[in-house]
Amino acid sequence: MFQAPIVLRVRKRQKLVEDKVSRPEKVKFQDVRLYLVERKMGNSRRSFLTQLARSKGFIVEDVLSDTVTHVVSENSQALSLWTWLKGCDLKDLPSVHVLDISWFTDSMREGRPVAVETRHLVQDTVPAFPEGSTPTPEVKVSRYACQRRTNTENYNTTFTDAFEVMAQSYEFSEIEGSCLAFRRAASVLKSLPSVVRCLGEVQDLPCLGEHTMAVIEDILQYGHSFEVEKTLSDERYQTLKLFTSVFGVGPKTAERWYRRGLRSFGGILTDPSIQLNQMQQTGFLHYEDISRAVSKAEARALGNIIDEAVHAITSDAITALTGGFRRGKEFGHDVDIIVTTPEPGRERTLLPDIVDRFKQQGILLYCDYQASTFEWSKLPSLKFEAMDQFAKCFLILRLKASKVEGGLNCAEEDDRGWRAVRVDLVSPPLDRFAYALLGWTGSRQFERDLRSFARLERRMLLDNHTLYDKTKNKFLAATTEKDIFAHLGLEYIEPWQRNA
Repeated sequence: MFQAPIVLRVRKRQKLVEDKVSRPEKVKFQDVRLYLVERKMGNSRRSFLTQLARSKGFIVEDVLSDTVTHVVSENSQALSLWTWLKGCDLKDLPSVHVLDISWFTDSMREGRPVAVETRHLVQDTVPAFPEGSTPTPEVKVSRYACQRRTNTENYNTTFTDAFEVMAQSYEFSEIEGSCLAFRRAASVLKSLPSVVRCLGEVQDLPCLGEHTMAVIEDILQYGHSFEVEKTLSDERYQTLKLFTSVFGVGPKTAERWYRRGLRSFGGILTDPSIQLNQMQQTGFLHYEDISRAVSKAEARALGNIIDEAVHAITSDAITALTGGFRRGKEFGHDVDIIVTTPEPGRERTLLPDIVDRFKQQGILLYCDYQASTFEWSKLPSLKFEAMDQFAKCFLILRLKASKVEGGLNCAEEDDRGWRAVRVDLVSPPLDRFAYALLGWTGSRQFERDLRSFARLERRMLLDNHTLYDKTKNKFLAATTEKDIFAHLGLEYIEPWQRNA
């Protein structure tokens, strides 16, 4: 039962109430009323999250009633939670959003109530096997993400979010092995069709080592990981995370600034000895815009703008939206688009022509163009490079609200009528299109495992340019992604199932 614990620290609670009354927060979202379930979450954490939400303009009710629209729970078992809710005699429980803490986290990050997605819901569960039925045989989970189907519904965000914190911390410390270990483990848990409720359910899964299992065990037992919480509160981690959120600032630059004693954007921008490059200057200038999530509607609008620009230059051009949006995501951090043409060699000059058109339209805010260095003589590459050799440019474009169906994903007080959005364009030759499309679609872990599978299981070399069979000493042609999967002897996985 979800019964609030007896609290004896009366004076402290009275002070909190007095503070709350003396400093009322402005309500921004009248139609959303939250209730945070204390069980598993704990009283102190519930108080902290309540104040956080109220500071951002949310209404948080102290008592569950019929006025509540969103019930938020953390680490609660679905069956137990729903049993408790059904005993609360709410008049219209089916209309209430019963949500995992991930919805609350997403909303706090965006500063507004985000759209409720399936991954946010705490489902009203039923027994796994109805009376009289036979359980299905256990399905073995592959160690390769390219043999697992992973859609956008992640049932284990509590664990995978913790793993991502640890992975990022190790990345900042340049400990690659531990970073990859946590990312592989997160990838496996993302592919699972249900929430992990006990340690026994993950004992036989691949890619879960002693360290990742310890984090899972802590979360299952205590509702959180002490190691992850320590990492989150670490000054170095917080500072490097802040600095690397700026366009053009990588971990090494962030570390250098941190070691100089810098801890804030203000410190960087007022330090006369720091010379920012053009990319970093643009990153700070448009930080509020490009640090905010890009919506699917905005991605489609930019796709239309680029499509119009390309077809104004050449009538036979081909464009394709890639990245997370091709994988079915509702939001992303930028927009990735492939542009090509059947005319041999034209792809080498196509991007500069597109950029010139954007300049004429007055929507180009930043451009970093990299000319093609693609040469057959350099293939096959024995070492995978992070960036391919095709012509590409990294842009920031001015996107007008009038171009976006439903309007911009902007802060409520922003009335400029436009926002800055990051856009990456890549232009491969048409005969390399399938390989570029596969590589740029992602996810990163899916692509990493696809290359590992090719090398270790098939003795082939795969990258964004080609697939080379070492046993036959030949390059393998492909006009579609399905051709590449077939060459590798893999069952084809749709783009929306590659969210590893």
